[in-house]
Amino acid sequence: MKITVIGAGGIGGTLAARLAAAGHAVAVVARAAHLEALQATGLSFVDAAGPDTGVYRVRAVADTASLGPQDAVFLATKAHQLPAILPQVPALLGASTVVIPAINGLPWWYFQGAGGAYEGWCLQSLDPDAGMPALLPWQRIIGCVLHFAAQRGIAGEVQCTAGRRIILGEPDGSDSPRLRSLAMLLETAGFAVERTRDIRRDIWVKLIGNLSFNPVAALTGYRMDQICADEPVLTVIRAALEEGSRVAAHLGIDVGISAEARIDIARELGSARISMLQDLEAGRSLELEPIVGAVIEIAQRAGIDVPASRMLYALARARARALELPQS
Repeated sequence: MKITVIGAGGIGGTLAARLAAAGHAVAVVARAAHLEALQATGLSFVDAAGPDTGVYRVRAVADTASLGPQDAVFLATKAHQLPAILPQVPALLGASTVVIPAINGLPWWYFQGAGGAYEGWCLQSLDPDAGMPALLPWQRIIGCVLHFAAQRGIAGEVQCTAGRRIILGEPDGSDSPRLRSLAMLLETAGFAVERTRDIRRDIWVKLIGNLSFNPVAALTGYRMDQICADEPVLTVIRAALEEGSRVAAHLGIDVGISAEARIDIARELGSARISMLQDLEAGRSLELEPIVGAVIEIAQRAGIDVPASRMLYALARARARALELPQS
């Protein structure tokens, strides 16, 4: 299959390496020194969670103009970078191309095709100009929730440090042929894939964890195992988890998991340095809007009090300003 991965960080690099190892024609959209290294020597992949450590030749480009229609397109940038990235996607679309946003946080398409009182709502925190649905209609999308940890090393190198689980689901809840085909594609590339009829619930199960753990990691510098071992810090985590669950419930989503069970899931990542901490240490902008800001925006419209989430958002923004990180 012809596959393009836009974004060659930890997540995108892991997807690209394993798909290339499975024999597919993989193109990667990257930039700067990382792009140059990929073009010169290939993608060096360290696979702590499987057998695919090696160097893989991928087609590395700065933009999509030369690639043509693809069978599948993975969006593996930071969620707040997508408004700038999506104009590159139409050049990749053929009659049956599927697009898989492999992103953290609440996806911009969440209220597209969902029905209910919020149908068609574009959150300011995700899509300030409300232009993303026109660039990429939700019917092209297969929802995706990732449960593995990865990070970029030196230019041209990516490491997968834990996990291999991916959850896939159609926005309309169907078990479509294209969903089954995509699941098989990723399974043969070494991922543990689950198909779901309720991808929005799975988005919230991960989102409440990101809402709580990611800002705490950025503020404390803790690895995941350190967070889970610090009981006073877990008190803050529990408060944010419970707030996220209440906001999800307002949207008709029962996350079906207690705060303690969600913390146990986090423990499975071991000593991983999760994404917001990685970004802070690398001097990159933080994914606060899709992970925290979007939940606060929904809560405000619904009249739900979320003090712990607001506190984490304010402190993480202040930390980013103090370090003079780029603003998302």
